[in-house]
Amino acid sequence: MSLKRGYSVCAVEVQVAKRAEVRRSQRVCVSVHVVVTWGGATGKPASEETKTLIVNAHGALILLRKRVQVNDVLKLRNAKTQEELACRVVDLSAADQLGATNVGIEFVEPAPRFWHIAFPPEDWTPRNPEAKGYRPETGRGKD
Repeated sequence: MSLKRGYSVCAVEVQVAKRAEVRRSQRVCVSVHVVVTWGGATGKPASEETKTLIVNAHGALILLRKRVQVNDVLKLRNAKTQEELACRVVDLSAADQLGATNVGIEFVEPAPRFWHIAFPPEDWTPRNPEAKGYRPETGRGKD
């Protein structure tokens, strides 16, 4: 997997989605600075700077202080590249101690190049012998 300089990464295994569907693309833990914008109650746009927690070709998991609801439409701008895409809120998780919520967002249209990383192949897992840091059990203590 190749990365642009300045991104931190960890691998995340493919998991089954809540609706018992297989995920459409691999997830990667990478912190990307983004700006989320939305239309305010007065019609004036507002924004919040944040970072991604997890990304995939179809969206991301971000931390937001702004209260949003499932199906809200937001704009997400990659702060480094200034690329901007429309996205929809698809999942909300518990708020942290500061009131920020884990928000799952999905791009209106898939955009795997938005993150400027190469995603691992669909059959890849962190347990793959080619994965950095992977050490299979050696069977010690079974004598």
